[in-house]
Amino acid sequence: MSFLSQTLARVKPSSTIAMTNLAREMAAEGRDIVSLSAGEPDFDTPLHIRETAKAAIDAGHTRYTAVDGIPELKQAVADKFRRENGLDYAPQQITVGTGGKQILYNALMATLNPGDEVIIPAPYWVSYPDMVTLGGGTPVIIAAGIDSGYRITPEQLESAITPRTKWVILNSPSNPTGAGYGETEMRGLTDVLLRHPHVWVLADDIYEHLVYDDFRFVTPAQVEPRLIERTLTMNGVSKAYAMTGWRIGYGAGPVELIRAMANVQSQSTSNPCSISQYAALAALTGPQDYITESRAVFQRRRDLVVAGLNQCEGIDCPVPQGAFYVYPSIARLIGRTTPEGTTITDDRSFAMELLNATGVAVVFGEAFGLSPHFRISYAASDAQLSDAIARIRGFCGSLRPEP
Repeated sequence: MSFLSQTLARVKPSSTIAMTNLAREMAAEGRDIVSLSAGEPDFDTPLHIRETAKAAIDAGHTRYTAVDGIPELKQAVADKFRRENGLDYAPQQITVGTGGKQILYNALMATLNPGDEVIIPAPYWVSYPDMVTLGGGTPVIIAAGIDSGYRITPEQLESAITPRTKWVILNSPSNPTGAGYGETEMRGLTDVLLRHPHVWVLADDIYEHLVYDDFRFVTPAQVEPRLIERTLTMNGVSKAYAMTGWRIGYGAGPVELIRAMANVQSQSTSNPCSISQYAALAALTGPQDYITESRAVFQRRRDLVVAGLNQCEGIDCPVPQGAFYVYPSIARLIGRTTPEGTTITDDRSFAMELLNATGVAVVFGEAFGLSPHFRISYAASDAQLSDAIARIRGFCGSLRPEP
């Protein structure tokens, strides 16, 4: 009898973390590596947030807090939802966790039973299907390819819903594609969900503030208020305020769900770091000019990367509406061979050959449920991005067509 849980046989390690770790190991060995695999801003956390955290230490805010967040932070989160999204939540409808991932995990652990289905559009963030599996549920994947702008249609959603469907996960703008659902597209999905009152909505809004051009962010319960009683709206400070390591995420939903999630958290991590909570409070209530400044930098980098990749032989890269990722197709490179004679059979082999040949680390599309693609995070300096694009262009140009 195996000592380890049988569930683990169905759960994969995070491919994004694996590629990032591999790139670090190669760099430690002296290789010239440009890693574009990690999904985190390369900026420092804003000064006023760091100073608030230091002051919290000096003030003695170093003890246990309420399991799912200090009252001041819950109120700030409620104020944020009201101010920015037109969503009216009371503090008892707010939960704070150790990163956005814990919010999602708590919700699934608190609600899933064997046989429950969770609809997940693909490409998806790598952790969604595995968290569903850990909770005893069944992921139901809907593919949304490059031709549909990496967005599912109302018809696809309608056909995927069954009596066993418990949740649908909507991530806009998306990791890994940066694709976003505007109000019209979101309205099409919410109209479907209104017809199926047993289906709950898990809105992952972590990239809310990183949107470009004339794209306007919306969240499902904002577009359709009648869904608010069966929606968990998740967000956090990681991406918008360059606070990935501080590990603070938050969510809002019906009181019964929030209490159940707190029960799960009470038996796992208990409260998030007290110092990080005060830092997050400063982020939500302090100056917001950092967001505008960083968004402008990311948009410039997006344009640099999209233009550069579309000049690479065999790569097709659409323009994302948000986040800090691109998800280009390499369909035209499948079957080509490297100068050493290795055939590019899929996006995994492309990513590994690219890393070995050029030192550029990307994440293969198989990890996100849609191939043949790869993901680049452009949360890196302009110099690093330009260097990486030049290396990718050289690598693609060296591939030979099928005989």
